[in-house]
Amino acid sequence: MLEVECGEGDAALFLSREFPRARVRGVDRDEGAVRRAASRVGLDPEGRVAFKPGSPGSLPFPDEQFDLLACVDARPDAAEAARVLRPGGYLLLAYTSRSTAPRGLAGWLLRRRLRRAALEPVAGAAAGDGSFSVARRPGPGAGGADV
Repeated sequence: MLEVECGEGDAALFLSREFPRARVRGVDRDEGAVRRAASRVGLDPEGRVAFKPGSPGSLPFPDEQFDLLACVDARPDAAEAARVLRPGGYLLLAYTSRSTAPRGLAGWLLRRRLRRAALEPVAGAAAGDGSFSVARRPGPGAGGADV
């Protein structure tokens, strides 16, 4: 699992606790935030949780590395997200308020970029004060919306 624009790692650390067998990575363009996130990991002899400097347009990972890429209040680079997702992997876009979600032309352009990167919409809805969307990279097991 990769969180893009992870800040100080709150969501990545939460996910690592909720899914104790998962490897969780976070990237952020703010190197200070990356250092603070890394300092919060604590004892991790298996290297399950790690943070690196990076941006949505330049993710420091090899192709097809992740089953899940999450962006919370961040704008993904669709092509870069598709590159690091494994076939059948998911892209989760979550917005904590209506003001952070792309609307109108910005929303249309984002959906267009996702389609061009071959990321297929799976689900989306309002959630609390915000919203979420899920897209999937086609591949093995990619039939139907089973999120």
